[in-house]
Amino acid sequence: MDKYEIFKRIQPKEYMKRFLDENMRPDGRTHTEFRKTMITSGAIHTANSSAMVRLGGTTVVCGIKAEVCEPQIDIPNEGYLVPNVELSPLCSSKFKSGAPSMKAQVVSELIHELFINSHIFPLSSLCIEEGKAVWVLYADIVCLNYDGNIIDASILALTTALRDSEVSPSMVVEADSTLFTDIPLSRFPVSTTFCVFNHPDIIVSDPNETEESLAEETVTIIMDTDYHLCKIYKNGGIVVGMDEIQACIKSAKERTNEIKSLIQSPPII
Repeated sequence: MDKYEIFKRIQPKEYMKRFLDENMRPDGRTHTEFRKTMITSGAIHTANSSAMVRLGGTTVVCGIKAEVCEPQIDIPNEGYLVPNVELSPLCSSKFKSGAPSMKAQVVSELIHELFINSHIFPLSSLCIEEGKAVWVLYADIVCLNYDGNIIDASILALTTALRDSEVSPSMVVEADSTLFTDIPLSRFPVSTTFCVFNHPDIIVSDPNETEESLAEETVTIIMDTDYHLCKIYKNGGIVVGMDEIQACIKSAKERTNEIKSLIQSPPII
């Protein structure tokens, strides 16, 4: 073990600070640089639809299974979306077997709130017969390898899988089996996460696992491909000023442009 590795282990924050002060990060990226992103559609052939996203060292696969259930009495023409993020020891030794970790629960709830409150797609499109039967989409988002920024990878995988989803009444009632209907996405949300280091305030894009563990705060900007804000999520104890938020939004627009180009490219299958 060389002296740099020893210093990194003994003084990880100071090690990180010396890189950040030079507008660099230990992995060679600048403060505003994102890791390479790859999107693969149809990664799981046994699911109704699926997608896999690689964001640097983080790999997430999302599989969607559609089942039939009764609608809520007060909303008889709307179905359900049930996202579930799984962070197991398979993806990182920091996660344990058993009940879902707090991080997995927080990300699952964030995704559910985003899709419901920001009207990403109309839940009425999941109605089979009003008051009697609707679709429930179970979205299992499994992390295969964890190296930070699970929010961005999970939202991108889920949205890509939903874009490729199809439902048909013929799965339930007697009908023409060729009449499949795409789930109409009203918006395509793109999530961009930043870490804040307070010495003084330095903001880095697309944090890896080490950067997340050392940062004082994370900020996630979610906007659609028309650059309309869907949600701003902040996690941490320090105060991020409006100037910093505006800088994050500007960077998020640039990231949204990158993802927009990726999703408009021919899919990798």
